[in-house]
Amino acid sequence: MKILLIEDEKALARAVVRLLEQAGHQVEWRGDGLEGLDEAKRNDYDLLVLDVMLPGKNGWEILEALRRSRRNLPILMLTALEETEDRVRGLDLGADDYLPKPFEGIELVARVNALLRRDKAFKGNIILVADLELDRKNQTVFRSGQEIHLTKREFQLLEALAVNHGKVLTREVIQNRVWGDEESYSNTVDVFVGTLRKKVDAPFGSKLIHTVVGFGYMLKSPEEVAGP
Repeated sequence: MKILLIEDEKALARAVVRLLEQAGHQVEWRGDGLEGLDEAKRNDYDLLVLDVMLPGKNGWEILEALRRSRRNLPILMLTALEETEDRVRGLDLGADDYLPKPFEGIELVARVNALLRRDKAFKGNIILVADLELDRKNQTVFRSGQEIHLTKREFQLLEALAVNHGKVLTREVIQNRVWGDEESYSNTVDVFVGTLRKKVDAPFGSKLIHTVVGFGYMLKSPEEVAGP
C-alpha cells in the first residue's frame, strides 16, 4: 500500500518510514505542511499519516483542506497533544484515528493496517449493512429486497454513513463530506437525517441510523446494537 507521511521531526520520520516499509508498505515522506498538502492533492495514496505541529501549514489545516476537497483517504493523526479537546477536534475535522506521541512502533503499524483493511472493505461498489444494500456505482439502495428511492443528497448522506459503518460521524464531518463548500444551515444535517430515516428505517421495523447524543450519527445493524 502507498502511504504518505507528513512529519517534521526527522528522527521520528525516519523511524516511521522504516517501520511501515518493513510492514510491506511504500512510503513517501514530506517534512513541511505546505509541501505535504500539495503532495496529498497531486497523487493518490492509500493512507495519510499526519502530524499536527508542522511548519508551513499545520495538521488541522491539512486535514480540513483534504476533506473539503472530498479526498476521502484514511488519515491517522500523530500528535504530542494529549488534551481530549484536541483529539475531538481531529475527529470533528474528519480524521479516522488518533495516535498520541510517544507511541510504540507495533501500535502504529497495527493502527495503519486496521485503517487500510477497513478502507479496502468499503471501496467496492456494494456495501452491505444488515439487510441494507447500497450500490455506489449505480446509486441504488435496497432494504430487505425492496428498492428505496433517494435524492442525490440523501444517497450521499447514506453513503457517508455506510462507508463509516459502526463509526460515529459528527454533524461537522457530515457537513464537510456531503455538502462540501456549499452553503448549508446548522440544522441541515439533522433535517436530512430525519428524511432519510423515514425512507430507510421507518417502513422496515428496525433502526439502522442511530443518534449518538452530543456527537452525531452512525449506521449500525440491529445485531451490533444488541451486542453479545
